[in-house]
Amino acid sequence: TRMAVSKSTLSIVLIVLGGLSVLFGTVLVFVGPIIIDDQIVKNVEINPNNGLSYTMWKDIPVPFFMSVYFFHIVNPDEILKGEKPTVVQRGPYVYREKRWKDNITFHDNHTVSYKEYRQYFFEESMSVGNESDLVTIPNMLVLGASVMMENMPFPVRMLLSATFKSFEEGPFLTKPVGELMWGYDSKLVDFLNKYFPGMLPTSGKFGLFAEFNNSNAGQFTVFTGQDDIRKVHMVDSWNGLKSVNYWRSEQCNMINGTAGQMWPPFMTKESTMPFYSPDACRSMELVYQRPGMSRGIPVYRFVAPKTLFANGADYPPNEGFCPCRQSGLLSVRTCRHNSPVFISHPHFFEADPVLLDTVNGLRPNEDEHGLFIDIHPETGVPMNVSIRLQLNLLIKTVEKILNIEISLHLLFFFFCHLSQSGYIDGPVLNTFRTNLVVLPMVMEYMQYIFIAFGLAGILGAVLLYVNDKVRGLLRLFCMFEYFTYNIFCFRACMFCVSACAICELLRGSEFT
Repeated sequence: TRMAVSKSTLSIVLIVLGGLSVLFGTVLVFVGPIIIDDQIVKNVEINPNNGLSYTMWKDIPVPFFMSVYFFHIVNPDEILKGEKPTVVQRGPYVYREKRWKDNITFHDNHTVSYKEYRQYFFEESMSVGNESDLVTIPNMLVLGASVMMENMPFPVRMLLSATFKSFEEGPFLTKPVGELMWGYDSKLVDFLNKYFPGMLPTSGKFGLFAEFNNSNAGQFTVFTGQDDIRKVHMVDSWNGLKSVNYWRSEQCNMINGTAGQMWPPFMTKESTMPFYSPDACRSMELVYQRPGMSRGIPVYRFVAPKTLFANGADYPPNEGFCPCRQSGLLSVRTCRHNSPVFISHPHFFEADPVLLDTVNGLRPNEDEHGLFIDIHPETGVPMNVSIRLQLNLLIKTVEKILNIEISLHLLFFFFCHLSQSGYIDGPVLNTFRTNLVVLPMVMEYMQYIFIAFGLAGILGAVLLYVNDKVRGLLRLFCMFEYFTYNIFCFRACMFCVSACAICELLRGSEFT
């Protein structure tokens, strides 16, 4: 009886605990995602009280690198005689990029303004070569100035041509990588700044990236997301502007998306990644390509669509960026001191094949030249970034400026392409993984664990109850069998006794 009572009590306890566990797990199924989403919202909004996300946003403790590849011209003299250019890629020359935000001001309309500064430090251990390597590239000063001055009066063009000759400046120049990057002294620069002020972006040394180092990309004002998480990191204005005036259509002049570092959370495969790039002077948008993993964290890969640098003929919405050349080229002349500079994907990846036919030495492929961002979709935080762009110079024969016999009327000459990359690693990665990946994942699994344990407890109670009932039936069956057996044996004995008695009687009568 005691055993029966204890088993009954145990069954009741298991049923109660199992029911509570199933109930708690079921509640977590519905409440858990809300708790996880609320935790994500609190961690990704721009709020000084959020140590993790605010530090990542403000000081950007993520290693960023700028890898620069120069196209070394092998046959400069032959090019002037009309031969096809042949180039050899040199590099990468890798620079560690330090970024930080300053002049941070929060506003009452749930926005924050800031300027982001950047510094570059050469990393020889990560580079193929060093800054003293000599490279031959187009002379951007001479060739660019020639195109910029093509519509000037005849006497001005004659003066410019004489100036080039007096300073012994030709269509190509050979300089160390470090000087090409960060500037070199030039009497021509001094002359142009004196007589044509504002023509060049710098008043000192001239270099491809001279204005980048120790500079900022302008003042951004972005939404903090404290009132609407769907707007977090989205740009409200840039340098006080809601739109720019570089392009020919309202759509192309729009400032869309974020500042290109973080995006709103809860992204899906149907989401896009819009951002405004001051360096490209326009908004751009990436599209979903595929899922993946980055250092143990699930990500979505977003890439540039083929229409990003398409011309207006191939993609009508880009008509506002014209006058256009071949697809794959974007002119930034209107926002780069009127210099004939075009940007494209490296090696003219996904550009008009005609561009590849104008030069020897280009081998475009997606792995090395495609642009992509791997992003954690639940938080909108990029885990791995690779922004790859190529700088191209438009070369034209301009009458009375230089005696250059180029067989082509115009030619796009590329002098370098660069890749800006960054990834979350080290303590930041561990903290991010713990707070925003592991803990939500544990909570998600816990709901199913509680349901599983609850169902197991209920099943155990049922089995225990059924087992107890089965044992009782077995006992009754055994008692019935025992009782039946005894009766059978008793009757058998009685039959035997009767038989013996009859035999005795018969035997007695015989003797008599």
